[in-house]
Amino acid sequence: MSTDAPVPAPALRRRLDWWARDYAYAVRGQARALAGRSSPEALAEGSGTPIVMLPGIYETWRFLEPLAQAVHAHGHPVHVVTELGGNRRPIAASAARVAAVLRDRRLDDVVLLAHSKGGLIGKHVMTFDPVGARIRGMVAVATPFGGSRYSRLMPAPSLRAFATGDATMRALAASAAANTRIVSIYGPFDPHIPEGSELAGARNVQLAEGGHFRILADPRVVSEVIRLAG
Repeated sequence: MSTDAPVPAPALRRRLDWWARDYAYAVRGQARALAGRSSPEALAEGSGTPIVMLPGIYETWRFLEPLAQAVHAHGHPVHVVTELGGNRRPIAASAARVAAVLRDRRLDDVVLLAHSKGGLIGKHVMTFDPVGARIRGMVAVATPFGGSRYSRLMPAPSLRAFATGDATMRALAASAAANTRIVSIYGPFDPHIPEGSELAGARNVQLAEGGHFRILADPRVVSEVIRLAG
């Protein structure tokens, strides 16, 4: 968890280094997403536990394509929710689209693999939609479960929605029943979420490296998905 205490100079330099490498990863990731070539239909093949990918805000599913390919290589069918587009809609509206995909594709006993806002969408489905009973659990990477104080400074309503006082954020925070089915993965520093991503009742995994995007490439993410998928 973050504090407002002064950051010692060595720690500050380390954070600045993480921050720079984090945004370099994000730029490369968005460029890679534009050139993505994996077929969603091919990824959906497999006999293992179904995995559903939930990207973060301003991300299409292809931003998570390397993770989708890695999980699929373990024999798990991977489903993407193209209906999310660039993931700019309100959390509840996006959750409704994810729930519809689970129903329409008759998916059951699924594991969600989410990044940032995707984790809030996933928890919304698990908590407030009857189809949430079909979800075994979720691995959420760098998700602002407790909101972000930076949100209220953002010009776009889609970003201000992560403020702690937002009605949807309050409802999600007040509903803890699904937390035991969540694995929350995060680093010691996240430039977007000063409050951190620790979630009471969840399996919390703190990585050695900081960041909001680059930690998606940490091998622990895939290993936690495989562990949960069985």
